[in-house]
Amino acid sequence: METLLMTGASRGLGRIAAEKILRERPDIHLVVTARAGTLADDLTRSTGNPNVTALTCDLASGRSVRAAAEVLAGRLDSGALPPLHGFIGNAGLQLTSRARATEAGIEPTFAVNVLANHLLVRLLWSRFTAPGRIVLVGSDTHFGDLRHNLGMVPAPRWEPVADLARPRPDARTATDGRRAYSTSKLTIVYLVHALARRLPDGIDVYTFNPGYVPGTGLVRDAGPAVRFLSRTLLRALTATPLALSAAAAGALLAEAAVGPRPGESGAYIDRHRVTASAPASYDHDREEELWRGLCALDPVEML
Repeated sequence: METLLMTGASRGLGRIAAEKILRERPDIHLVVTARAGTLADDLTRSTGNPNVTALTCDLASGRSVRAAAEVLAGRLDSGALPPLHGFIGNAGLQLTSRARATEAGIEPTFAVNVLANHLLVRLLWSRFTAPGRIVLVGSDTHFGDLRHNLGMVPAPRWEPVADLARPRPDARTATDGRRAYSTSKLTIVYLVHALARRLPDGIDVYTFNPGYVPGTGLVRDAGPAVRFLSRTLLRALTATPLALSAAAAGALLAEAAVGPRPGESGAYIDRHRVTASAPASYDHDREEELWRGLCALDPVEML
């Protein structure tokens, strides 16, 4: 048996991926993060597999992430859970502004999409057991062009890490919120590249891009009109090459996480194949700047 940690398993493609793993991999004990509720029981009920545990965690709170990692580390060290071989960072947030702040004063999109993934990997660093695999969910939007964002999300805009993490009281439009999202997804590719250079041998890390997946709840902070379009008209795009259904994207995420080794560590998995990410995502200086900035924002003393 082995343990796989997963965020964002409560809905959408994450829920599909979690259920697929539980149905097809009885050798995996799935640990899912949840702020509250009955997620573990729901997954057991829907799959018939009892090898699932919920870990209370608010990914927007560094304090909560640290507490959850400490609980998980204790269970791993005591033998209550089998060795940790993987992590799926699927949770994602897209807001209608960049003006909000977490309890620690971090802009929430950056806190959930970037900082929480960094923290969980760093805090559990010594518990990952080879062969292991870390998959962080990215997005087409990091390319910043019409072909990849369908005109719905503005291009990312790189800034110093401290500025990316800081709320902007004047950035109160949906465009500001969506740009924060695309920038966070470019940041994820940088983080994967930085991790690939640092993780121990046998622990691989990948960015997984599911493409456009309408109707998953990502736009739940948007207005009624946008939410309606996502549930109806935009969902029709899943019949074209422009989008995937949550079922299809979730199955591909599960494959990326527990299927055959996709490729060299640090690679970008676009749906079902390894390919190049955006040219701007291959910037060693930014990757190292990001790493230093994340470590400065929330220093980690290994558990």
